[in-house]
Amino acid sequence: MGPFQTPTPPPPHRAGPPPATTLRSVPGVTDVVVADLDAARAAALADTLGVRAAADIEEMYADGLDGVVITAATSAHAPLIHQALDAGVPVFCEKPVALDVPGTVGVVERARAGTVPVQIGFQRRFDAGYRAAREALRSGELGWLHTLRACTSDRTPPPAGYLPTSGGLFRDCSIHDFDILRWLTGREVVSVYAQGANRGASFFADGDDVDTCAALLRFDDDTLATVTATRYNGAGHDVRLEVCGSEGARFVGLDDRAPLPSAETQLSWRRAADPYATFMERFHDAYVTELGVFAEVAAGRTPSPCSPAEALEALYVAEACERSRRTGEPVAVADVRAPVVAPGV
Repeated sequence: MGPFQTPTPPPPHRAGPPPATTLRSVPGVTDVVVADLDAARAAALADTLGVRAAADIEEMYADGLDGVVITAATSAHAPLIHQALDAGVPVFCEKPVALDVPGTVGVVERARAGTVPVQIGFQRRFDAGYRAAREALRSGELGWLHTLRACTSDRTPPPAGYLPTSGGLFRDCSIHDFDILRWLTGREVVSVYAQGANRGASFFADGDDVDTCAALLRFDDDTLATVTATRYNGAGHDVRLEVCGSEGARFVGLDDRAPLPSAETQLSWRRAADPYATFMERFHDAYVTELGVFAEVAAGRTPSPCSPAEALEALYVAEACERSRRTGEPVAVADVRAPVVAPGV
């Protein structure tokens, strides 16, 4: 199978491990080609990675593709997805689908009207810990859920230039938690109450964003969840989930590299390695697995494990949280939902 496109991201940008590097190790992928609006940058990356470069995106499509992997800035996601669908090429795109609901709805409706598969990159669905917690919950081992606690804490903030295209902390960061909570529980969020704060660099407030946030979510079965995020977690990159039920619990992210320095003097375990510094380290294996699954999607052997419509559902929760942060009031997710799109399609 091959080749694949990987539009390279214009700096500043935050993405997972270089997809071109990962794709070379995916079984069945025989050729990788890199394309970018900046041909020189694409050529330099291709030379570094030992893959091919196209002079431009049009030339890349003319070469014949089995699949497209998009890792450009968020503002370019929707146009590039539409371009791949125009060409009839299966496409993988990092989250989010677009910066706003209308742009995302446009992709959802376009994908729903055709037969070309689209996979959105929520890599936590492929993390071994999250998958094990989901299995324990779905099997009934944990009983009924009463509380979920999720956190996503960056060790260091992104550059200031990243903020204008990020969509803000809820849409850029916490959206991973919103997606994984829906995926794990199989339930929908019906209302949120969210707050945000700025304790760090002034460019967050100057960009009308926050560097720390907290949200209380209520699901349609009355399960409660808390979701927190920050750009400043000096202990290390911390991504965890507590799944608490009437008969048991599962805690995702409690491995030897979890940045959890204890205040207790008596501790039966000790961290055996340096704490995670970035999300690339924390989710390396998940990124690799995710692209391996996309190769199967592109080959027509499996359906997309995360459609644009599912990504839209997570975005609705993020939009509700952002509205709640700004108004100081609880927000029903139905109030931000676009009524023309059927959930889960």
